[in-house]
Amino acid sequence: MNIIVCVKQVSDPEAPPSSFKIDPSSNKVIPPPGMAPVISTFDEYAVEAALRIKEKAGGKITALSLGMNLQRDVVKKPLSMGADELILLEDPAFVDGDSWSTAYALSLAIKKIGQFDLILCGRQAADWDSGQVGSGIAEILGLPSVTITRKIEVEGNKVKVEKVIPDGYELIEVSLPAVITLSNEHAAPRYPNVKGIMAAKRKEPIVWKPADIGADTAKIGANGRRSKLVKLFQPVREGKCEVLSADTPEEAAVKLAQRLREVKVL
Repeated sequence: MNIIVCVKQVSDPEAPPSSFKIDPSSNKVIPPPGMAPVISTFDEYAVEAALRIKEKAGGKITALSLGMNLQRDVVKKPLSMGADELILLEDPAFVDGDSWSTAYALSLAIKKIGQFDLILCGRQAADWDSGQVGSGIAEILGLPSVTITRKIEVEGNKVKVEKVIPDGYELIEVSLPAVITLSNEHAAPRYPNVKGIMAAKRKEPIVWKPADIGADTAKIGANGRRSKLVKLFQPVREGKCEVLSADTPEEAAVKLAQRLREVKVL
């Protein structure tokens, strides 16, 4: 079983909201100072799912990441968890892409890898929350896909998944190869042990440039964007309190009910 897991380096979503700043001239987030980036949370669930499949069926896990200035101690986390190989698409040409241009580049890298049975992604990235790249990869490669899954089991040349829906889950079976995106309802990612961390330190990632995957530079990064970010801003949250005076609890209750009806809460 050859599994490819797509992972993304992001700013730590656990950083205090006040530490995030926006550059309005470039519509970009300024990374919080002193806060190290992390692997996107949902992608860690995808890595865990891959490891559990490998433990049952054997095979190889290849982690695939795209970006620029990727911190090795961050993007090597899948290796420290138990993945076998790490491939980085790292070049300025990959920067500032949207979901489509990212899916295009990752798809070309997957084609170059060649042998795969299953592609796993997080349900969405922990920074932009678009949730589109996994489906984009499936569309470009012409593969079946299931999104937002909480459980995955491989049986022969098919995979059974539980897809999360608002009031429960759906049990879906698809043929391999396929693309599956994992949600946080899946089993929690394992912590890397000392042996895994030391092994990851000794293992160097493979770095591919656009030419290595045969990418058209007009279709990757900022050049390949099919969406336009009009404005990026931090919402202003304001609240106010209104005090209702009354002589008795009964009177207070009546006034409260009347006021709630006026503002159409009741």
